[in-house]
Amino acid sequence: MVHKFDEMFAQAPAGTGPVQFQAQSMGGMSQVQGQGIRGHYQTYAEWLARQPDELMRARRDEAEMIFRRVGITFAVYGAKDEDGSGTERLIPFDLIPRIIPSDEWALMERGLVQRVTALNRFIHDVYHDQEIIKAGVVPAEQIVGNQQFRPEMMGVNVPNQIYSHIAGIDIVRAPNASGAGEYFVLEDNLRVPSGVSYMLEDRKMMMRLFPELFSSYKVAPVMHYPDLLLESLRASAPSTTDEPTVVVLTPGMYNSAYFEHAFLAQQMGVELVEGQDLFVKDNFAYMRTTRGPKRVDVIYRRVDDDFLDPSVFRPTSTLGCAGLLNAYRAGNVTLCNAIGTGIADDKSIYPYVPKMIEFYMGEKPILSNVPTYMCRNHDDLHYVLANLQELVVKEVHGAGGYGMLVGPAATRQEIEDFREALKANPAGYIAQPTLSLSSCPTFVERGIAPRHIDLRPFVLSGKEVQMVPGGLTRVALKEGSLVVNSSQGGGTKDTWILEV
Repeated sequence: MVHKFDEMFAQAPAGTGPVQFQAQSMGGMSQVQGQGIRGHYQTYAEWLARQPDELMRARRDEAEMIFRRVGITFAVYGAKDEDGSGTERLIPFDLIPRIIPSDEWALMERGLVQRVTALNRFIHDVYHDQEIIKAGVVPAEQIVGNQQFRPEMMGVNVPNQIYSHIAGIDIVRAPNASGAGEYFVLEDNLRVPSGVSYMLEDRKMMMRLFPELFSSYKVAPVMHYPDLLLESLRASAPSTTDEPTVVVLTPGMYNSAYFEHAFLAQQMGVELVEGQDLFVKDNFAYMRTTRGPKRVDVIYRRVDDDFLDPSVFRPTSTLGCAGLLNAYRAGNVTLCNAIGTGIADDKSIYPYVPKMIEFYMGEKPILSNVPTYMCRNHDDLHYVLANLQELVVKEVHGAGGYGMLVGPAATRQEIEDFREALKANPAGYIAQPTLSLSSCPTFVERGIAPRHIDLRPFVLSGKEVQMVPGGLTRVALKEGSLVVNSSQGGGTKDTWILEV
């Protein structure tokens, strides 16, 4: 069986033909044809070729056992076990890391800092002077008519003018116009991005299973992420306190990412609270403790806007705390991320981010967007309807891989259903070309095979914009699939950024 892995192999020298990788049907690298292994994968490829299939399978079973014992699971909404109960699933962990050289990461890091800085300036502008609308860069109806726009935030000043303190930016590597590999931003996640706990647990697992590899490679560390997160959260506290109290607000144990909420609270050494643990008095937020009320200064909230304050948003919500918005508007508590950040990660706003970077920063974007058709535009809609079988179509408010059509993999009926949905509500969708996403060697049931991947670095904004080197590499475990979301059967890999 012969495969080409974009991440591991460079282009073959002229005249040598395609660079290919031949794997045993049940295991490790047995033969590499050609001279095209990328330099930063060379040592790993040689190591992997020496590993018996039985050893790799035993290591995979060990990882699964440990993850299950620790409780690293993900709730899949809408899925049911045989008894009708909801299902908790392990996110599959792949033993083969994704390796990125230092120069590629350095460029990506600069682009991420630039992009997140511009997005935070955009959110501030939206809720204050709206200069970008006045300049005609973003149409007014794309803002005020957007369901993610929160008029309650107009004129609200937040510490350091930071709205998205934790951003998860989804990046893919694909051929550019010249055919060379380039990193593109696929999506911005600025509300309650998840997955960082899996990044940390994947690294811990790789160091446990294969410690010898970390002697062969200088892999940049990521385990200090909780320290950087806490530093960023404290930097966002109201200026009236010198020793801010930080809490993590979770919807509760039935939320799909509850493991992560509890994990991060424990790693930061702060309290994990639910809405019922909080109350507001005189526009200050407090948490109930066995020693009486304790003032809270910073809330890292993992609860969506709609459920955060039942006195303002959804009145039936029991996940938030009544009066929280008033305390926030008064400047007595900081919410991370801020209410209303969704206006900047809505997929209908995504096409304007390169213009935002130029508008607010006077710079050309370092990282490119994926070309995007806005179906609310007549010409774009006409093109999309005529080419549904070749495009990826997404709901502008969708998340988690739901509400999307991957044209080349869709049935005729699915395409026709989407066609009708597009005609009924064109403004609710965008479309993008089906990218030839890079693939990485992945240990699947029949051995090593290529699977498509993306990368979600986590960008922290406090007094400065910073991040750990790397992120969560998500892998589409179904052969040929481009959907990496865990809710759609995707898995994860450890991401190695090589130090110079």
